Amino acid sequence: MEAYDVIVIGAGQAGLAMGYYLRQTELSYVILGKEERVGDVWRNRYDSLVLFTPRWFSALPGMTMKGDPDGFAGKFEAADYLAEYAVRYHLPVRLETEVKSLYKQGGEFIVITSSGEYSAKHVVVASGPFQKPWIPHFSSELSKSVFQVHSSRYRNHNQLKEGPVTIVGGGNSGAQIAEELAGDREVYLSTNRQMRFMPLKLWGKSIFWWLDKLGIYRLGIHTKLGKRISKRGDPIVGNGLVSLIRSGQVKLKPGTVNAESNRLLFENGTRIEVQNVIWATGFSPDYYWIHIPDVLDSGGKPVHLRGISPVEGLYFLGMPWQHSRSSALIAGVAYDAEYINRAIVSRKGG
Repeated sequence: MEAYDVIVIGAGQAGLAMGYYLRQTELSYVILGKEERVGDVWRNRYDSLVLFTPRWFSALPGMTMKGDPDGFAGKFEAADYLAEYAVRYHLPVRLETEVKSLYKQGGEFIVITSSGEYSAKHVVVASGPFQKPWIPHFSSELSKSVFQVHSSRYRNHNQLKEGPVTIVGGGNSGAQIAEELAGDREVYLSTNRQMRFMPLKLWGKSIFWWLDKLGIYRLGIHTKLGKRISKRGDPIVGNGLVSLIRSGQVKLKPGTVNAESNRLLFENGTRIEVQNVIWATGFSPDYYWIHIPDVLDSGGKPVHLRGISPVEGLYFLGMPWQHSRSSALIAGVAYDAEYINRAIVSRKGG
């Protein structure tokens, strides 16, 4: 069994940011990732994915993104950036190492993986927000002739059958996929909430420049305004979809509530026949492998205060609104990683 002061579970942007700060300490640590390559979480998403934060605002600490600072990186660029980052800072990443179980024995955490066992005084769970794809149970009522795929497994239009496509879910992923497909087929977009749009730029500057300057980007969730913003959900960044909706190239539908044969049923009682359905319905937490009492709430989400668990030595990183809107973004995760690093160091490794 390999022993370390700190084990970081997850080799995505959160895990790498954590590694950046841990390397500045005298603590021994390792970063465990189940992917074949650093950045595969990004490589395996849909081909048209583009970050909505500009390059200058999409970097981990200590290393800028190449290219036009005001431009927007695609998924492969983001993935390669993370891989280069791990190499540049000589981060001790162990790939193809899937965590099967985490438990605490005395004052030590035991991590059982697909490639061996590890122990540590501290564990940082940095597995990110994209865990278990969530699809409504009634999807099974659709005919086998209907092509169905979750947005996490959608790559491009070549997967689809001929005919219209219905995208269920009005978040940024659903919006980007709708824009991509509207050029060559009929597209329906089903959402159960009022869609709000935020421009990419305002008066010549990225909207995120303004959010940062106004303090909204890093506004804590426990503040009055932070609570209000977090409850409203994320807006769609960019106005490309707006013009497509106005022109009728993307047709809006209410929330999807049921399915039967080759039809989807909506909140207002209407229905349409479907040939292709893309479920852009998000993800649910999946910490089934954590076998420690008092770590998760009744909904399976981590109990924490700014990433610090009530279980001594256990931390979480990279979750949406962990502390602020920036917590799940590439640039923002560093603030939370630095905070957790200070908490670990304050305990002097033990």
